[in-house]
Amino acid sequence: MKAFRLLRWSGSVLSPRASPWRVHQFRPCQPRSTISLRHTSTAPSLLYRHPAENNQDQGVDEDAEELTNTLQDDEPGILEDVPEHLQKETLPRALPSPPVSKARDSAKLAALHARLLLSSRLPIETLARCLVDATADANPDFNNTSLANLGRDLYSYYTSESILCRYPRLPTAVVFAAMSAYVGPRTLAQITKEWGVELVAEPGGEVDPGYLQCKRHDSMLLGKISPFSDEDPAATVQKWQPKIVGVNRPNPERQTWRRGVSSMTVYDDEFGDLVPSKPSRGSIAKGKITTTVEDACARFVQAIMGAVYLHRGKQAAKMFFKEHILSRHLDVGSMFDFKQPTRDLSKLCAREGFESPVARILSETGRLSRHPVFVVGVFAGREKLGEGSGSSLNEARQRAAVGALKGWYLYSPLEVRVPSDTEAPNARPWKPVLVDIGEVIV
Repeated sequence: MKAFRLLRWSGSVLSPRASPWRVHQFRPCQPRSTISLRHTSTAPSLLYRHPAENNQDQGVDEDAEELTNTLQDDEPGILEDVPEHLQKETLPRALPSPPVSKARDSAKLAALHARLLLSSRLPIETLARCLVDATADANPDFNNTSLANLGRDLYSYYTSESILCRYPRLPTAVVFAAMSAYVGPRTLAQITKEWGVELVAEPGGEVDPGYLQCKRHDSMLLGKISPFSDEDPAATVQKWQPKIVGVNRPNPERQTWRRGVSSMTVYDDEFGDLVPSKPSRGSIAKGKITTTVEDACARFVQAIMGAVYLHRGKQAAKMFFKEHILSRHLDVGSMFDFKQPTRDLSKLCAREGFESPVARILSETGRLSRHPVFVVGVFAGREKLGEGSGSSLNEARQRAAVGALKGWYLYSPLEVRVPSDTEAPNARPWKPVLVDIGEVIV
């Protein structure tokens, strides 16, 4: 009998993983080069070739053609049932980040898109780009640097206006602490963990695009620091960190000069920290720059905010901020640290034209026992400014002064409106809010 070949029609029966033509195509002895085009998520009509591919352009067509001829010589008719685009491509070459075409096939990206309740107007390719850090892919067309810069500015703007309009008398140091608590790197890293985003061990083109792509410090790669541990990674990887110098400050070489609150407001970032110098693009492309997990997660959350703003607009971005950032409870009163509250209260009363504060005992119990309790109130004339209790008269007086200072600084109007509320359609006209003189300078 004449033998018949099952190879030509078996492709419609067998799974793609077990198809015979795939077994021949992925033989290790064949060339592993191919032609691959990467498209940016924000401009899908633009065909762009990654710079890493430019060094291998020569001879790619010959290798692909040679591989096709070899397969046809080994098994006649083996490629007749294979799609045309698969006949020209073999294994994808190594890329610094996953190609954009893999975003549609990632279950992790689809789950993250649904988990965050993102609109269908935000492409899943853009979500994949938000997961690519600059340390993984130096090309700005494929990493999240631009989106993160936009998202950081939006987070800073919405957070600062919410804090200042709700608590117009807060000291500047407390405002910096509240900003860090809302949108600081540690908070955004915790949000990334709550969103269910996992970090990749080593970035590359073969990795699922649903993972956060970044190059971590050596100590993190060796397992010395858990990606989402409560331990501060900056303390352990300090020897890998470049020396932070405020590039916006005059005389940056004077590291011993005192940094006051006023200079922090003018020269430093929104958290009152020094602005580090930016690494060169060439050093990032050579893989010399690494990052901490906190910073990579922070840039990812900021990039999500920037993507929502670009694809949905201002109102959607502000709603995203309220749902994921402003909805978190923050005890602003616990951020105060008064060194001499009685002196500060006296200076405050003198500045505002009040009478000098006087401490008076309101009640007491067990004065001669081992556990006495005293309740002291601070009065300015007939007005009681604060009240506190303690095991001694001095402790109760200090707590009463602290309560009076917190009552002044934590003042909040009944109706809180922020400037961005006027951007909504049919919004009411803006009415100026209270602008306080500031904290007491002793």
